[in-house]
Amino acid sequence: MSALIRYFLSKGMRVAGYDRTPTSLTERLINEGAAIHFTDNVALIPESFRKPDQTVVVYTPAVPESHTELTYFRTNGFEVIKRAQMLGIITQSQRGLCIAGTHGKTTVSSMTAWLLKQSHVDCNAFLGGVLKNTGSNLMLSERSDLTVAEADEYDRSFHQLTPYMAVITSADPDHLDIYGTPDAYRESFEHFTSLIRPQGALVFKYGAGVTPQLQEGVRLYTYSATNNNADFHAQNIRIADGEIFFDFAGPAVFIPDIQLGVPVRTNIENGVAAITLAWLNGVTGDEIRSAMQSFAGVERRFDFQLKNEHIVYIDDYAHHPEELKNCILSVKELYAGRKVTGIFQPHLYSRTRDFAAGFAQSLSLLDELILLDIYPAREEPIPGITSQIIFNSVTIPNKTLCTKEQLPAIIATGNHEVLLTLGAGDIDRWVKPIREMLTIETLQ
Repeated sequence: MSALIRYFLSKGMRVAGYDRTPTSLTERLINEGAAIHFTDNVALIPESFRKPDQTVVVYTPAVPESHTELTYFRTNGFEVIKRAQMLGIITQSQRGLCIAGTHGKTTVSSMTAWLLKQSHVDCNAFLGGVLKNTGSNLMLSERSDLTVAEADEYDRSFHQLTPYMAVITSADPDHLDIYGTPDAYRESFEHFTSLIRPQGALVFKYGAGVTPQLQEGVRLYTYSATNNNADFHAQNIRIADGEIFFDFAGPAVFIPDIQLGVPVRTNIENGVAAITLAWLNGVTGDEIRSAMQSFAGVERRFDFQLKNEHIVYIDDYAHHPEELKNCILSVKELYAGRKVTGIFQPHLYSRTRDFAAGFAQSLSLLDELILLDIYPAREEPIPGITSQIIFNSVTIPNKTLCTKEQLPAIIATGNHEVLLTLGAGDIDRWVKPIREMLTIETLQ
């Protein structure tokens, strides 16, 4: 949503809106000119936005149907559309490079945008996270009609897009509160592939478990971090001294010695997907190598907050069992022999209910777990569903269940070597206080 806010502000339009909680991002948006409030109250809607013939209302499905401001707009003749519909309208006249998938889409879309922006090709971009290189999730171009966009599968939102090219990073079941079954979830990705324009292309993770339904004239490519059967893949991977290098190989292309700017194993696969899109759109090998090395990452995606000889602190958005597993294993590979402590906040009652066993299995990879209460977002409580059902199945002995209010005291008394904060709720509000607390401890 924040990328759309910035887009409309850049066009000289007035923007106002609601968010559930203030964050550093909403603070930046307010400073950039948006009028944002944090209490669901119709009286707080600015007077100039109460005219149906002059106001378009854009909402994300994360807002509950019971929201009184959303109800006000719907019952008073305003045009009310989803975020994905607006993104589809904006990109309809452009060549959309749309990245979809259960995991990795924010990193792949951000990498792709950075590769294009740092090349002679250029691009526009609407990203799902803030790119640390630019401090923004919006890129605009006066000379390119390529537009990188994150294609969100929640509520089938990505069916509003008509990509020129698309990436599917994964289709591990999620959002079963919407889809009902894993098969229905995968079928939504298959429908998404049918929306790719003729003469376009699909870049598809090898073995992702989805059968593409492509229009005539759409090219199909597969990619993988290590599988040489994929069209595009990595070779000669070298991991040492906190750095990762690999060679990129594909039909009629070989780019040696690519260095990851954010050196974690999962970014090899993310990088191969992004490089493939960039290569297919004319970015040169030298431009790719330079931009990959300078890619600084995305806020809340394997985001280093502290890194010194005493303590490493990483913040990550991981909120699905597979994402947690990949993040934890990447950290343990980077910091072998050091104790890894994870602070995890489950996101949504329904996701906790559907994947409790998977969460417990992934979190058991940690050396120490601090488990917080569920962040409900748009949902009402589900009887019997609490963080306790995850906690009971975690197999490591060093585990603690606590509230957010109890968290500072628990951190202060801990002996941390590598600390992770994990989750998609409001745990990000604790990142700065935790970093400051650990910094003081390091100095003492």
